[in-house]
Amino acid sequence: MIVGGDVGGTKTLLGVFEPATPRPRLVETYSYVTSSYGSFVEILAEFDRTCGRQGAVDAAAVGVAGPVIGGVARMTNVAWDISAAEIAAHLGTPRVELLNDLEALAMSVEVLTADEVAVLQAGVGRADGNAAVLAAGTGLGQAYLHRVNGRLRPVPSEGGHADYAARTDREFEVVKMLRERLGRAEVEQVLSGPGLVNLHRFTHRGGECELLAGASEADAPSRISQAGLGGRCQQCADALRMFASAYGAEAGNLALRAVATAGLFVGGGIAPKILPALKTGTFMDAFLAKDPLRELVENVPVKVILNPEAGLIGSAVRAQELFG
Repeated sequence: MIVGGDVGGTKTLLGVFEPATPRPRLVETYSYVTSSYGSFVEILAEFDRTCGRQGAVDAAAVGVAGPVIGGVARMTNVAWDISAAEIAAHLGTPRVELLNDLEALAMSVEVLTADEVAVLQAGVGRADGNAAVLAAGTGLGQAYLHRVNGRLRPVPSEGGHADYAARTDREFEVVKMLRERLGRAEVEQVLSGPGLVNLHRFTHRGGECELLAGASEADAPSRISQAGLGGRCQQCADALRMFASAYGAEAGNLALRAVATAGLFVGGGIAPKILPALKTGTFMDAFLAKDPLRELVENVPVKVILNPEAGLIGSAVRAQELFG
C-alpha cells in the first residue's frame, strides 16, 4: 500500500491508497486535529493503531504547511519539525518524500475530475503551458506548475509571506493597520482565515460585531463569511468583498508570474465555502485588471478546487511515482 498525507495547521489527513493509473485509488482516509498531538510521529502512531497497519509501507509522500529544506519541514503555524527520515523509519520504507502542502496540492490538478472543480473563467487552456495554484486557509500557500516533457511539475514557494500589494486607498489603510499591529503587511495577513478577521477588524473600526460574540479564533472566519454571504452584517459583507477582490488580484499576480496559460487553480478550505462571493464578479474583475497583459489573463482558465482532499490525493500521486 501507499500512504499520502496532508499536514495543515488545523487538520491533518492521512490516506491509504492502492496504486492505479493515473490516480491512486483511495481505500480509507483518517483525520486528526493537528494541535491535539505533540508531533507528526504521534499522529503516525495513532494512524497505525486506527488502520491496523502491519508491515512496511511501499511508499509515502506527505504535504506539510511550511518550507521543506533537506528533507526537513519546519511548520509555519504549528511548532513542529517533520523529518522524512523519521517518517521512513516509522513506516519501514526508504521511499518517503516531504512536500510543501501547495506542492502536494499542485500534484493533484492533472487528476481532478470535472465535478471536483468549479469554473470561474473557462479561458483557453494551452496543453503546452504552465499552471499555478494558490490556497487560502489557515495560511496562504502558492505553487507553480512548470511544463516539463508534457507533464506539469510543481515548484513550491513561500509566496504567501511576500509583501501585500495594496491597490486602492482603502487597501493602503489596511496596510497601515497591519503594519501598526504586526510590523509588516504580508499577503497571508489579508488572504487567510486570520486575514479575513483582519479585514473584519478594519471594516468594524470604532465598533464591535455582535455576530462574533463568544466566537473562538478558529470560528471567527466562518462566522464572518456566513454573515457576509447572508447579508446579516454590512460590515461583514464589506470585509468579504475586500477579501474576494484581494484574492482575485493575488491570483492574477500569480498567473502573471507563472505565465499560467494552462490554468490557475484556487484551493484551500476557504474558497469552496465562499464560492457565491467569488462568483459575483469581484474576484474575476480584480484578476483581469492586469493591463497591459489583460489579454493574457483573459485566456487563463480559472478553477476553484472543491475536493477538500485534493492535497491528500496529490501526495498519493507523488507516493505512487516513488513506488514507480
